[in-house]
Amino acid sequence: MHVRLATAADRPTVENLWLMFRHDLSEFVGVVPNPDGAFRSERVHAAFTDPDWAPYLIERERAPLGFAFVRALNAPTRVLNSFFVVRAARRSGIGLRAVLDVVSRHPGAWDVAFQDVNLPAVAFWRRAAATVAGPAWTEERRPVPGRPDLPPDTWISFTA
Repeated sequence: MHVRLATAADRPTVENLWLMFRHDLSEFVGVVPNPDGAFRSERVHAAFTDPDWAPYLIERERAPLGFAFVRALNAPTRVLNSFFVVRAARRSGIGLRAVLDVVSRHPGAWDVAFQDVNLPAVAFWRRAAATVAGPAWTEERRPVPGRPDLPPDTWISFTA
């Protein structure tokens, strides 16, 4: 398994992975596809065009296994905005190794958000934070901006 910065040529691959990611999340956030069957993809666009973002592709033997989008590269705290590993590669350590790789490329403070109802994500991000920062990480609930109809997101903060 390796992680690399995604290029413009990788964008179609990441867009396909994005559909799987949003499909998985739809169970927890109640978002359905657009009329064309795709999900909103502003984050994919930002990851590939905004200089304050970085898209990473997770691969094994040229097979795409997932992605990670980092935003706020020039801010005091980076945000792991979106993170996804395909189901066939989950529970194998690939996700944790990918997180460690990505955060090591951008040392400093980090925030990661997820939904409490996504129990696998809760366990994964707590384990990832403890692996990166030992006991020096925090967890808090924050309202979703502009979405008072949604429950708060859970945010984990740590320094790498």
